[in-house]
Amino acid sequence: MHEKSVDAPRDEAPYTLDQPAPRVLGFWDQSAFWANLGVSLLAFSGAYTVLAPTADGKPTISIMAGITAMIVGTVIGGLMLGLAAVPGARTGRPAMVLLRGLFGARPSYLPTLLNVAQLIGWGTFELITIAGAARALYDGVPRWVYVVAAGVITTVLTIWPLGSVRLLRRYVTVAVCVALVYFYIQLLREPLPDLNQGSWGGFWIGADAALAVSISWVPVAADYTRHSRTQRAAFGAATVGYSITQIIAYVLGLFALALVAGDSSRIYDPFLHVTLGAMIFAIFVLREADQSFANVYSTAVSIQNLVPRADRRVLSIALGVLITVLALALDINDYAGFLSLIGSVFVPMLGVLAADFFLGSGRRGWNTTRSAPARWNMIVAWLIGIVVYQLINPGTVAHWTDLWQNVQKTLHFTPATWMSASLFSFLAAAAAALLLSPLTRKSKPNTLA
Repeated sequence: MHEKSVDAPRDEAPYTLDQPAPRVLGFWDQSAFWANLGVSLLAFSGAYTVLAPTADGKPTISIMAGITAMIVGTVIGGLMLGLAAVPGARTGRPAMVLLRGLFGARPSYLPTLLNVAQLIGWGTFELITIAGAARALYDGVPRWVYVVAAGVITTVLTIWPLGSVRLLRRYVTVAVCVALVYFYIQLLREPLPDLNQGSWGGFWIGADAALAVSISWVPVAADYTRHSRTQRAAFGAATVGYSITQIIAYVLGLFALALVAGDSSRIYDPFLHVTLGAMIFAIFVLREADQSFANVYSTAVSIQNLVPRADRRVLSIALGVLITVLALALDINDYAGFLSLIGSVFVPMLGVLAADFFLGSGRRGWNTTRSAPARWNMIVAWLIGIVVYQLINPGTVAHWTDLWQNVQKTLHFTPATWMSASLFSFLAAAAAALLLSPLTRKSKPNTLA
């Protein structure tokens, strides 16, 4: 892993952090990539989250309110994703390396480790999801076969990441669009229940759920946009490409939920019971590997912030094996809440990054070397955003949730239903970053590893 490095092909991602990133991805390459990430089996199975379900799983708002909330949340989240995409395109640096300039080299290791943990978890989750959907199509094969097959496909894609992105543009995106149109036609022919039945009381809870899904990709955006030819292409592709398909996928998922009376365990039934449903649905199952591919590749690139000379190919193979083993051994639902908790810390981090990069010291250029000094003012701004998020939404992890609920009681604070934890924490962190920005010690910009 630390031997003399060999240069990667000119049109492929570099093997190590000290090699330059080729600028070979245009707007349509990136649009196809983000559009495919916006269509996920998890968007179908997780569509009920925008209905602001109660603790016992019952929706609190109507399907129509959920659709509206999802659109609002996705548009806001898409804009945030676009903001996260630009720094990678401008600097050519991956996401976690950019944090050297934001927080300092050594402080960047903490969010890097958190990102590695959540990406391994979500990569494992994707393999389990793929295997579950595949067994819904055909259960004559043992589950482990599907898990291993998905793990192998994922690992192969990570070896040639930019080639995989171009493959999505040329072939997969067209097939996914055909599948979406087909299922819309088929599901809308079914007798849907009254979509307005229910309230609008939990509108912002639903919007926040959709927003959180969109910005879950924020910690990895620059890993891909560092290969963008222009900043405009990076912003536009991430914002528009992702938002459009997430909206389309979630609306389809909500229609499917309506047809099964809100039972999320039967979410795939409406797709499989229509004419040619199993064959068309197989397209979604196969292309779900792009989700696990993105998680695994970005894990490898994140680790390079800690070990710059590590070969991403070696890391990718090791990580592919790891998530496959975890998918065979674990029930991911046992710690899905913990993964969401980790993800929540990156929402205010984006607020700090956007404020400092576009309006603060980032305009002069960040020092992203391994000797970049700590910027404690930005770390404090990040912590302020985290506190705001947890006060509004303490999550579902037992002891952590109890802690923040006790803080709420101590402060006599009860979050209103219209409060978006993601949006409020983003704004609070951004405002704190701007207020504390004058305390930054000037450092000579440098973009070498």
